[in-house]
Parts: sequence; C-alpha cells; structure tokens
Amino acid sequence: MRTEALKAALSHLEIDENPISVRAKSRDFFWYSPVLKSRMDHLTADFVVSPRSEAEVIDVLAAAHAHGVPVTVRGAGTGNYGQAMPLKGGIILHMKNMATVKAIHPGRVIAEPGCLIRDLDAATRAQSGQELRMHPSTFATATIGGFISGGSGGVGSCTWGVLRDLGNILRLRVVTAEATPQVHDFTGEELHRVSHAYGTNGIITEVEMPLAPAYDWVELFVTHRDFATAVRLAGELGHQDGILKKLVSVYEAPTATAYFARIAPHVTDADHLLGLMVAPQSMDGFLTFLARYPGASLIYRSDQTRWDKEPGPVYEYGWNHTTLRALKVDPSITYLQVAYAPGVYEEKIAAIRAAFPGELIQHLEAMRMGGQMAFAGLTLVRFTTEARLDEIIRSHDAIGAHVFNPHRYTLEEGGRQSTDATQLAFKRQADPKGILNPGKMIAWDVPDWDYSRMYAYDQMRKAAG
Repeated sequence: MRTEALKAALSHLEIDENPISVRAKSRDFFWYSPVLKSRMDHLTADFVVSPRSEAEVIDVLAAAHAHGVPVTVRGAGTGNYGQAMPLKGGIILHMKNMATVKAIHPGRVIAEPGCLIRDLDAATRAQSGQELRMHPSTFATATIGGFISGGSGGVGSCTWGVLRDLGNILRLRVVTAEATPQVHDFTGEELHRVSHAYGTNGIITEVEMPLAPAYDWVELFVTHRDFATAVRLAGELGHQDGILKKLVSVYEAPTATAYFARIAPHVTDADHLLGLMVAPQSMDGFLTFLARYPGASLIYRSDQTRWDKEPGPVYEYGWNHTTLRALKVDPSITYLQVAYAPGVYEEKIAAIRAAFPGELIQHLEAMRMGGQMAFAGLTLVRFTTEARLDEIIRSHDAIGAHVFNPHRYTLEEGGRQSTDATQLAFKRQADPKGILNPGKMIAWDVPDWDYSRMYAYDQMRKAAG
C-alpha cells in the first residue's frame, strides 16, 4: 500500500501511528461550524510525521511525491475553516518540532513555523523589548506558521492592518513538493503565493516577521447603552492615530451577560461592551477622548481595577475567542465573518442589525483596510438550518456586507469566491501531483467552478492506502 511504503521510507523520522493521537492531530477547530462538522467529523490521516529540520521536511515531501500520498501541514490546529483537516487521508506534517526562534534584530524576528506565538513574543520581549505587531486571539496556543498559512489578521489589526498588507510579513522560506523539492525565499509580491494558502502549494520552514516596541498594554472594558454610539466610539478611536492601541472590539448586548462569565457581574443585559488595549503613555489621550462620549462607562482597566475574579487577557474575549466562549454556553451558536468597508461601515452594520434582530448578535473588530478604518464582523449566529444560514449570507451580500464564509473549507469559498491566480500558478509549479492539502483549492480541481453551490470534494474520506 502506498501509505505503508511511505511510512517505511520515512522510518528514520518521528512518526505517530497511534489511531487515537493521529485522529486528534487530524482535527482543527472546524466544529465551530455545524456545516463543516457534519461533513468533516469523520476525517483522519493515516499517520503523522513531525520533522525536526528543513532537511527532514524535504525528505518527507520527496518521499510523498514519489509515493503519491497526500500531505496536510499542521501547526497547533487552532484554525476554524478546516484548514488542517486531511480530506483525502495521507499524512499530517506536524511542525511542532520546528519551533526555534533563530534571530532577533531591530524591527524583525526570524523563527521556525512551529514556534508558538506566545513563546516567540516572550523571546522578543526578553531580548529586545519588542513584540509582534499582530497575533490571533489564540496567542497562547497558535503557531506563527499556522497564523500565516491560515489566518488573516487579529490583535493589532486596528493599527497595522491585516497579514497580507505590505510589510506585515517580511520573508517566507518555502519547500515545494516536487520530485526534487526546491527551497525558495519569498519577499514582496511573492509572499502572496503562499500566505493564507492553507499549505496547498508549499511548506513554510522559516518566517521573518516585523516587530514593534513592546508595551505593558492597559486592558480596558467600556460599556454604553446605545449600540450605534458604541460603534461610532470604536471607529473614531480607530481614527485617533495619536492614541496607540492594539485592540478595539465591540460586543452587542447581551454578549457580555450571556457569554462572558467574569464580565457579567459588572454589566447589565442592556450594556453593549467594548474591549480595548491601549499603550500606557496613551491613556491620558484615551481618557480625554472617552469623555467626549457621555454615557460611556469605564468599568475595568488592568492597571487599576481589581475584581474578585479577574477577567484575564482582554484579547481572549475578542476575535474568534468570542465565538468559542459563546459555544461553551450555547452549542447552537455559530458565526459569520463579515467585512464592513471604510466610510460605510456604520450604515451597513445598522442595516444588518435591523434585518436580523435576535437572530444575529453583533461582534465587531476594528481594523485597518487599505490604511483606512473598517470593521471585521465576527457575528454570532443562532443556527437553525443550513438553508437559513445561506439565506442570511445572501442577505449580507445584498446589503453590501461581504461574508468570508467560515462554513466552507476551500480557499476560494472562504474568501472572495474567485481564483487566486498567483497561488494557483505557484501550485502548478510547486506541487505538480497535487498532494499538498488536496481538496482545499477549487481552482486546481475544477477550474470553471461557478460558486453557486458549496464545493463538494469527491474524495473527502480516508484514503484506502
């Protein structure tokens, strides 16, 4: 059998073939979506290999190419679009052993992809007083390679934009899946070949990321009884370039009382909540700004307030941690990922909110889009049926609020429903047999797909071997 022959060829490497741990390492947070859970819950790889160096990655890819066995790369598995789910079986390439911080310089850090973001940030702070510009809310558990391969933005995006904005990734070192794997160092426009590509067209073995000065960020919770005013406050704070911030989140009531157990005793069901991170030297400016909003109440600041039960990091209430907290209380909750564009975000948010009272609960993250303030909506949805979810998405599109659909597992359907010609062209070069994370790039499988229905990969099952 192909997989058994491959396993024998890789016997000099760290291999895991225990069915229980292989299944665990074949899963990510796809279950945030009831749609993906129904389609992907059965998926598992045949075995897991964990390389310790770029040379071992090359060994794996050369052997996998020779035997025609699929390879799905994995970091910590914190993605929730099914990015790390092996649709066709094969092997999981687990990057846990490639976790070294290789060099720290003024304004930049070089690391291996399996390095936990928490550990990377700790190293840069300790050695140079610098920190990563942005990170996901899964700061403590996600890897830097996984963030680049499957993420888009996060904590820090309110100042720095998203990962694919120029300057937010400096260099990626990538190994191809050819008969003789090639190693490339990509910068500039070439970065788009492999960033946010789910490992479909190359394996990242080294990353170089920009750094910014590290601060003991003041973490804040603010409430307001009027949702539109809370959104306006968040947007205007985003425009205050003299106030240095790392997080600006907005949570519609009753999110705080329903899903945030440590915040709930300090708010009411009528309170909309803002979660913020502000640099200490900007606090005077922030408090002056906040005073311009009568009705806004500062209920928590990490450098002064003491609660019987501390809330923990504010960023662990934001981005997709909001969905996770809600799911722990109400398993029927799922979410959408919505882009609210600069200049029109207030009216679009209001229109969506008016269209789905009670069915959708707004959760917004301020971010830079093309240098201008915008919002990502990570809207909580009370799920009923798949058909109703599709109807809600179509309504967003009709209003002009584009949904990056988290209930789809392909690159295109989770993005703009169109082919990324740059990524496809590189896959043709770098992965001629199509063994890297098969089923995740529609343009490779069905170039004329019209996106009128959900793509169904016809080999979405465990490989026979």
